[in-house]
Amino acid sequence: MEQKSTNECADFPANLEYQSGFGNHFSSETIAGALPQDQNSPLLCPYGLYAEQISGTSFTAPRKTNQRSWLYRIKPSVTHEPFKPRVPSHEKLASEFNQSNSSATPTQLRWKPVEFPNSPTDFIDGLHTVCGAGSSYLRHGYAIHMYSANKSMDNCAFCNADGDFLIVPQKGRLWITTECGRLEVSPGEIVVLPQGFRFTVNLPDGPSRGYVAEVFGSHFQLPDLGPIGANGLAAPRDFLVPSAWFEESSHPGYTIVQKFGGELFTAKQDFSPFNVVAWHGNYVPFKYDLSKFCPYNTVLFDHSDPSINTVLTAPTDKPGVALLDFVIFPPRWLVAEHTFRPPYYHRNCMSEFMGLIYGGYEAKADGFLPGGASLHSCMTPHGPDTKTYEATVLRGNEAGPQRIADTMAFMFESCLIPRVCQWALESPSVDPDYYQCWIGLRSHFTRETANGPRSDLQNGQDNNKAGTGGHDA
Repeated sequence: MEQKSTNECADFPANLEYQSGFGNHFSSETIAGALPQDQNSPLLCPYGLYAEQISGTSFTAPRKTNQRSWLYRIKPSVTHEPFKPRVPSHEKLASEFNQSNSSATPTQLRWKPVEFPNSPTDFIDGLHTVCGAGSSYLRHGYAIHMYSANKSMDNCAFCNADGDFLIVPQKGRLWITTECGRLEVSPGEIVVLPQGFRFTVNLPDGPSRGYVAEVFGSHFQLPDLGPIGANGLAAPRDFLVPSAWFEESSHPGYTIVQKFGGELFTAKQDFSPFNVVAWHGNYVPFKYDLSKFCPYNTVLFDHSDPSINTVLTAPTDKPGVALLDFVIFPPRWLVAEHTFRPPYYHRNCMSEFMGLIYGGYEAKADGFLPGGASLHSCMTPHGPDTKTYEATVLRGNEAGPQRIADTMAFMFESCLIPRVCQWALESPSVDPDYYQCWIGLRSHFTRETANGPRSDLQNGQDNNKAGTGGHDA
């Protein structure tokens, strides 16, 4: 077990215990003997607990992809009043993307950091959808959200029935309590909360904000390493899973807030959902420290494709095509010779949403700030801004090794073309002058070679090949 220190608090201890690994079959119990032996659902569970399974895949999914866990709890989660539409409703969440709630635009978009709310706002109310594609009803698609909150959740828990959340805090720690136990997640770390798990978010540092990717019908997994070999990128042992923790006190009026089809519903119960005394399985929340990522890069010439730094991927049925990849741009060395080292100019069949946790981003000298975001959709041109290009070329071919330090940018990349929610397009955080960062790129074209002007060119064609239309005979 690995321990992580936190500030002492009445609700969170000074040290939290975690289990390590990715895709493992874990087990944890707070009371010795609480886990049944030899079977999952005995007639009478130890200590009078109820056995409850949570399935993250269909029963008949192949064993290598099958995900489920067994929870042994004081009362089963079914013990609640009927769900009712939440009042007030949440107008800025979406899990289906069509012309009624979002727009298609090929324009490059950038947002400045989201302001913190003026009134008390918890994680649920501070969550708003920026863009997405597909449908949670059809079990295929994704949504990208951002959150800005200043208040801990109180006497309620959130449950996302639509998909898995991958949360990227940018400012402020998150103290997250789940049915499997508790996690502290700091900026520079990520947490994945699988579909269906109930959780609550406390904000020990006050105002907090960050990014959330949500996938429908798929789960995040480690990317294949291919010719990289057996080691590198995100190591399985660095992923941390909570240890069992429970509370048994009465909680009259406790509210379960369930996101279902992008809408919020509430149900009342008289106990905490975090009453799981023991559990085992491979369908679990987990977190990861991005500083432990082992990046790869070119060591001679040219710029590697960003996929080389994929942390997690949610695959589609088509090999090599991701519903959503989570890619990071961490501190690393740039050593390529006679190479334009920043990211190349690009048009991509995939769509790219970028965020910045801290520091700067190597392709943008100005305007891309921590807490901000950008969206470059399918086949929309993008690349380094004017200042970055000019500064890079000015350094010339003799530039020595350069270390990119004190930065952590990331990208959510998907094969599906996103539609952008109207409130995101109308947000005061939108940077209307984003396009200006490329307008200054001027033509450097010249007909001269290193040895002087060429005399065999006419109207852009080689005179020596004029008789064949400029092509080899």
